Amino acid sequence: MCQPSKEELNSWTMLMMQKNSIRRTTSSKFAYTGPEYRLLTMRIAHISIYLCTAVLLQSISLGLSFSAPVCPKVSPATGLPNMFYTWKEDQQIRYQSCGPKDGEPVVLVHGLFVNSDHWRKSLKALGDAGYHAYALDLWGSGWSDKPPSNSQVAQRCNGENGRFDETRPDVLLNIPLGTTGGKRKRICNIELRHPTGSPYNFFTWSELLTDFCRDVVLKEDHDHTDVTLVANSIGSITCQQAIIDTPDLYKGVFVICPNFRELHSAEVPVATVSMPLVRQVQRLLREYGQVAFDALAKPDTVKQILKEPYAVQEAVDDTLVKVLLDPLLTEGASKVVFDTLSYSAGPLPEQQLAMFPENKPVWICYGKSDPWTPSARVEALLEHDCVEKVTGWEGVGHCPHDEAPELVHPMLFDFLNRMKEKDSGKAPVKQEEVQRDAKPYFIS
Repeated sequence: MCQPSKEELNSWTMLMMQKNSIRRTTSSKFAYTGPEYRLLTMRIAHISIYLCTAVLLQSISLGLSFSAPVCPKVSPATGLPNMFYTWKEDQQIRYQSCGPKDGEPVVLVHGLFVNSDHWRKSLKALGDAGYHAYALDLWGSGWSDKPPSNSQVAQRCNGENGRFDETRPDVLLNIPLGTTGGKRKRICNIELRHPTGSPYNFFTWSELLTDFCRDVVLKEDHDHTDVTLVANSIGSITCQQAIIDTPDLYKGVFVICPNFRELHSAEVPVATVSMPLVRQVQRLLREYGQVAFDALAKPDTVKQILKEPYAVQEAVDDTLVKVLLDPLLTEGASKVVFDTLSYSAGPLPEQQLAMFPENKPVWICYGKSDPWTPSARVEALLEHDCVEKVTGWEGVGHCPHDEAPELVHPMLFDFLNRMKEKDSGKAPVKQEEVQRDAKPYFIS
């Protein structure tokens, strides 16, 4: 029995982190080609074999101990003090802030498996420009608390509690979603509940974001009553859900590389065949994945993994690796990672934008060299009334705010000026939309 190579583990792990680097065809219903299916099958087979051997290795690893990193008083990435907000059930949520206290409030929301330090270049830029900028670690991420998902404390924080009933179903039927080619629509059903019942979900994070804005951002700010949101990757799902749930608290959202969640049951190709296999692998990861996680949670490996989404690879420096890796080595972090890798449900971008509140502008930017985000599908989001602008940049990947802040920040400041114009009642100017064939097809 052989183990997969480090390269195969890295590649498969990035696939499972809802960022499948295997290219989908644009001429079919999101189908994989024959060679791509064989490659996918091979990788899943290899990791399945590895996870079986991990059952034996687990007993050895349990006998080992190490000293987990501790949250520093000052962030090495930003030079700002690390502060903590006491959320419900006494959960500690780490955040940073920068800029004058009377400045317009802006809250930055990170993406998957990273934390507020990922905004190391934007926090300072916003503060220097006179905005009061905040960035928080979502619950279960970074230096925020990470209780076991099945604990009573964690379940009492679950944002799915009381959300679904006869009038608010947990499965949305016949929802139009985009395609890689951007020209056609798929009609899909969207499951909203986390399949494992985990509280680490978008509804929980959106409630946290709203509570944070009320209890921290606006509590002592008597000049402002609403907040502008900025999000990267799946942080955009959290922000959009927060605006849908509590529209009066927010002005709008600036999205940096939306995420289409490729392991969602509505996104996986031939879901009736592939999802049972995906769920089985997800279960193995939750039960036996710690050994694989420990093997990958090394600075050199993390740096190599980060270079896949980063087109500007010089931005992947040792500071970035340290501030992203250290919190992942704390107690409970790996369990949240596995829970999130099992999150094949929840909201999706097109579904959220179709029900977005009026007068809440959305601007979107993305890197055209992003291996995880199809450019045409991003551009197609412009068809939604709330989306006023979509801009893509050549030679930039999934994290433009860290790769090319000289491109992102001018557009962000334009968006913040747009928020001021909105407050003054000035009518928006919507970017011209490319003509598209919107004829839908159905996914069984």
